[in-house]
Amino acid sequence: MKKEAAKVITVFSCKGGVGKTTTAINLAGIYSLMDKKVLIMDLDLNSGGVAVSLNVNNEKTIYNVADDMSNNRFSEIDDYVCKYNDKIDVLSSPKDPRNALKIDSKYIGLIIASAIYKYDVILIDTSHNINPIALTALDNSDNTLLMVTNDPVDLKNTRSMISIFKDTENNNFKVVLNSSKDTGKDYFSMFDIKNVIKHNIDYTIDKSFYIKDIDKYVIDGEILTLNKKIRSSKKSDIMKLTKLANSLLETKPRGAEVKKNA
Repeated sequence: MKKEAAKVITVFSCKGGVGKTTTAINLAGIYSLMDKKVLIMDLDLNSGGVAVSLNVNNEKTIYNVADDMSNNRFSEIDDYVCKYNDKIDVLSSPKDPRNALKIDSKYIGLIIASAIYKYDVILIDTSHNINPIALTALDNSDNTLLMVTNDPVDLKNTRSMISIFKDTENNNFKVVLNSSKDTGKDYFSMFDIKNVIKHNIDYTIDKSFYIKDIDKYVIDGEILTLNKKIRSSKKSDIMKLTKLANSLLETKPRGAEVKKNA
């Protein structure tokens, strides 16, 4: 068992379809290239896409973990994760979305605690809804990626979320502007965006990282950052994402209570 606790990173947004899942998966690929052991937790419980995107055989899901914990049947998190490769494991969302309603948020912290010393990085993909599950994940994270796009509704909602972070004294978050999503939307300049959200943009995923045939990679279960062709043709974008990945590892831990009690 690992002696050092994993870095817990949650990918969150205030609107659906901004690229949370793709970003989480791409970060997992980068960390695996750094020789890090990674767990991707899919907390988009109603419509999670991690297992589907990676073509993994998810016989058990996070629902089974929570159900077994509630009935004293839980032993090891290893019994519930599915393997993508030697470095990346996946704890998928429920196959039946009705089971999402049966997962109590109190088990999210326990699940993270059960995995915290088995991995170097835990990447949590979420829905865009501010619910007890997402809030628990955020509370137990060392860092949060707040994804945003050049969309007026998205920007206004992001401004509200940033205010919540500041009100709760959560400074361990980075705002990531995903310009590779909906590349035809150029409503606002960077100056405008900063004025709307009342916060700086920490990282930008450039338009140049737009992948026209991305569905092909999803169908094949490929991670873009592990694909040699993509790494060669999008070298500059991969380097920027790698810089972001490194910065997330350097953040001062916030979820100390979970790690201490794990």
